[in-house]
Amino acid sequence: MISLAEVSVGQHLYWKFAGGTLHGQVILTSWVVLGIIIILSLTANQNLSLEPKGLQNFTEYITEFIRDLAKTQIGESDGLSWVPFLGTIFLFIFVSNWCGALFPWKLIELPNGELAAPTNDINTTVALALLTSFAYFFAGFQKQGFNYFRRYISPVAFLLPINVLEDFTKPLSLSFRLFGNILADELVVGVLIALVPLIVPIPLMLLGLFTSAIQALVFSTLAGAYIGESLEEHH
Repeated sequence: MISLAEVSVGQHLYWKFAGGTLHGQVILTSWVVLGIIIILSLTANQNLSLEPKGLQNFTEYITEFIRDLAKTQIGESDGLSWVPFLGTIFLFIFVSNWCGALFPWKLIELPNGELAAPTNDINTTVALALLTSFAYFFAGFQKQGFNYFRRYISPVAFLLPINVLEDFTKPLSLSFRLFGNILADELVVGVLIALVPLIVPIPLMLLGLFTSAIQALVFSTLAGAYIGESLEEHH
């Protein structure tokens, strides 16, 4: 666990806290992302009306989108209780990715390392993936109790090693897919801006915004699918 928590790519601004080491630039940009989400949420829902307009209409659209996603992936009966979790995951990844694509982070100089999207750090994506793993374990155990573990010997007992291995590959695929796509997008755009700083990078930046949104949707959809799978009863 210690070696996993120390995984890093590139240079970082390290903070010492309670005997541990934190990636300072990830915490800073995560605060910015959380601040944006909180400010938009509070601003949009200050004066609620029966006929939503402006930001309220936008936030209600996002809520309905997440609710439909939860119902589709988890089910009509259990989906609504997982809307806050899936919504938090989706919004954090979406805003993080777009901040990385739109904000001129590199203009802000740090003593060491550089600012980037929180999802550009492998530790952030691993943490999100582990949260998802904990969520679907909790969902299955909460609904089925110890009968949940029958899934590991379903449909036949000799599939036990494969089913156990699957639970390890799920967070790996979630974390490295998100991290790889965001890192590659920022690297490509950064190189092109350095080589041809005027018009050529713009189409790629627009494509990066699109793929960033898709990555948030893919992550939250898979998270919902894993939770829905854990809620299925196995005989």
